Amino acid sequence: MLNVRKSNERGGANHGWLDSKHTFSFADYYDPAHMGFRALRVINEDRVEAGAGFPTHPHRDMEIVSYVLEGALEHKDSLGTGSVIRPGDVQRMSAGTGVTHSEYNHSPREGVRFLQIWIVPRARGLQPGYEQKTFGEERRNALRLVASPDGQQGSVTVAQDVRLWATVLDEGREVVHEPGAYAHGWIQVATGSVEVNGHRLGQGDGAAVTGETALRLRALTNAEVLVFDLA
Repeated sequence: MLNVRKSNERGGANHGWLDSKHTFSFADYYDPAHMGFRALRVINEDRVEAGAGFPTHPHRDMEIVSYVLEGALEHKDSLGTGSVIRPGDVQRMSAGTGVTHSEYNHSPREGVRFLQIWIVPRARGLQPGYEQKTFGEERRNALRLVASPDGQQGSVTVAQDVRLWATVLDEGREVVHEPGAYAHGWIQVATGSVEVNGHRLGQGDGAAVTGETALRLRALTNAEVLVFDLA
């Protein structure tokens, strides 16, 4: 079963420098029917204007994954990590016992668009950590594992029984995903539009998945899609 969450049903906030769309309840947007799904707590689609960004702020007890779609995002944290995240990069920050960080648009001229994903960890009080990897053309018309609990296939490691796959599909191409032992999942369309098991999903749409033995994703236009396996 797929339970579709349409893009125009999401919450959000526009602060001028930041235009954010919230799939689940976040900050001033509260919807008791959409507090998250399984271990997924946040999927925000953030657009940040040139030169702007999030000043240093704290997190704890959360696995935070950043996935850049357009532009470049500059990251600095209290672990001593500094990096620039671009399309194809996947960043994982484990907040654990506590970490502070900042995120700014790296460009003085162009905007940045990225997905900010929060995953509830398997336990509280874990050691903070950081990891970033690049996944390029291997995502083209194929599902590439980009995050997992054990770093399989060179993916970043998250402290939860979650697998995250990414694909960049050319129009008309199709991939099939078999979640195996995972009874639940989530699909998030980052760009373009796809058909998934008879459901049409456009940019910004998501869908909770329960009890499907296979997911057939067919690109109706050029598309970029994230697929989560959730315990």
